[in-house]
Parts: sequence; C-alpha cells; structure tokens
Amino acid sequence: MTESYRIVYTGGSGEIVEKKSRFIADIRPVSTEEEALAFIEEIRKKYWDARHHCYAYILGERGQYSRCSDDGEPSQTAGRPMLDVLAGEELTDVCAVVTRYFGGTLLGTGGLVRAYSGAVKEGISHCVLMEKRLGKKLSVTVDYADVGKVQYLAAQAGIDTLDTVYEADVRFQFLVPIAQEEAFGKKLTEGTAGRARIIPGDLVYYGAGPEGLVVF
Repeated sequence: MTESYRIVYTGGSGEIVEKKSRFIADIRPVSTEEEALAFIEEIRKKYWDARHHCYAYILGERGQYSRCSDDGEPSQTAGRPMLDVLAGEELTDVCAVVTRYFGGTLLGTGGLVRAYSGAVKEGISHCVLMEKRLGKKLSVTVDYADVGKVQYLAAQAGIDTLDTVYEADVRFQFLVPIAQEEAFGKKLTEGTAGRARIIPGDLVYYGAGPEGLVVF
C-alpha cells in the first residue's frame, strides 16, 4: 500500500471565458473507471446542448491508470492538457470534465491548451484537496496510573486518539502514521515500564478534512 497520496476530497466546479467561449470545469473524486465514465455521462446530460465535453481522469494509489479525451477538439489541445494539470497537482482518483460552449471565435491550438488547462485549474480551486496517509489502528490498554503518561506520549508524537474506554482499566485506540508505528510502540513500552498492552489493528487511510480527522 502506498504510504500517502493526494485526492480531491470534495469536488467542485469553475468556469472561465475565452473570446466568448465558455469553459465549464467539473471535478469529482472517483475510485473506479465505471464511476469516472458515469460522471462524464452525467455532465454530458447536464450540458446536453454544448459542443464539447472533454475529460481526463487518473486512478490508483500511485496514479497508475489514466485516460483523456479531446472529444472533437484538435488532437492534444484539451484532454492531455487537462490530464497534465491533474498530474501536476499530484492528484489521483479524480475525474475532470470541461464543457465548452463555442463563442464563435477560433482560439487556435495554443489558445485551446491554455483554456482547457485554465478551466481545470479554476475547477480545482473550488475543490477540497486532501492528502491520504497510511496509518495503523493501535489498541493500548493500561492501568489508570499510566493514563496520563500514555496521553502525554501520544500528544507529544502528534498521534490521534480515535476512542477511549474507561472500565476496570483504560483502553485507548490510536491512529498511528505507519512510519511512526515502531517508535511509538517503543515509547509506550518504555514509558509504562512494559505495563501497556499493545495490540496492532487494521491498516487504514486517513486525512485532515475541513471538519477534522477523516478515516477511510
């Protein structure tokens, strides 16, 4: 699993105008090619009277799959520039569709490249982006005497606490960045003189959303 990658958490739309031609960019997170194609078809139906619906999408944790279309525009003037913007932002699991309403004036190849690239950039500016990081859930059980120490070590390391259960003893569930798993476990063991009972849990992706921690 890839340690981290960048996604569109919340999609958005943006529009630019070049010589009276409207370029409307719609950006959405997608996880499969089927989702991307369904989104493209959704935009085609929404703007049914437009001349072009060019698109680009990138899929996979490493951005290993991508596809783009000029949809009738001159070759390499729409889909590829759109794909280059997504790749330049290091985004994956994302689809961008730019709808063009022709304004009556030809833009030339250079003008089209700038317009389609600019539209995607404008669309992205209205999205919420997120870096998804790989982490591991860690269950840590301690006596009440060690609670303060464990909380201090987690805070010091910037570790997120997902849950705390107070019963005969105290059980924490932490979300630990994969790169910190070994070091944090060692600190817990040393800090509690071996009394902490540590059980590794699931690998998950997480990120910082507008309203706080998001676990996928």
